[in-house]
Amino acid sequence: MIKYLIALFLGLLIGAGIFVIGLIYNPFNADSGLSPLSVTDSEVIALSFSGVPSEAIVVTNDGDSHVKPFPEKVQQLWEAPIRLSSVMATVMRDARGQTAGLGIKFSSQSERTRLMKGEAMIDSAWYIYLPGRGSLFIEQSENHWEFLRDVIIPAYRSSADSWKGIWLGDLTAGPGALGTAAVTGGTGSLRGLKMEAVESLSARAYSVENGPVAAEGHLLIELPRNMEASHGASSSE
Repeated sequence: MIKYLIALFLGLLIGAGIFVIGLIYNPFNADSGLSPLSVTDSEVIALSFSGVPSEAIVVTNDGDSHVKPFPEKVQQLWEAPIRLSSVMATVMRDARGQTAGLGIKFSSQSERTRLMKGEAMIDSAWYIYLPGRGSLFIEQSENHWEFLRDVIIPAYRSSADSWKGIWLGDLTAGPGALGTAAVTGGTGSLRGLKMEAVESLSARAYSVENGPVAAEGHLLIELPRNMEASHGASSSE
């Protein structure tokens, strides 16, 4: 009897291992490919921000996430309706690395997550204020599957509980038909404009304990072709 139980246990263990390997290296979970805004001939607003929580103005969540709230005594989102959400306020920089404005991002885990299909989904919204230019709102769905597969899982598998390397990928996966975010101008010269955007992330180090250690986020916001936009915080592609 014991040898049958051992065989059953080993079979379950091997089966679970095969399932995990198949999930991670599923050939049908293809990479998203080139961002549609990376080859646009329209003018874009290029913004960047630190992807390291401790370099933001404030980051908060339910307190149990691998990304720790910052600063330490910030109010946490532990109430039931918002405990799967996070909020970040950060400095936005332009294409020259100069301070361009303030960005506030609200994120929440999505019920549309399907890991077997390579979909680790996050629903998020940005409010960005650019002094001298105006404000804008960004609504998007994000797919973090490639970052999970290529960075987070290797960090957990590492004996050092960390990952180091070079990873660059788009996070935006909609709601636009081409996988772009929906952008609406709020005030200033951007008021009322309908635009598209793509958010990407570049990472060089990740810690199981602290989350991103060396990472930078990027936003490309495509301006309407017929708009005579200033070049204060933009770069022309």
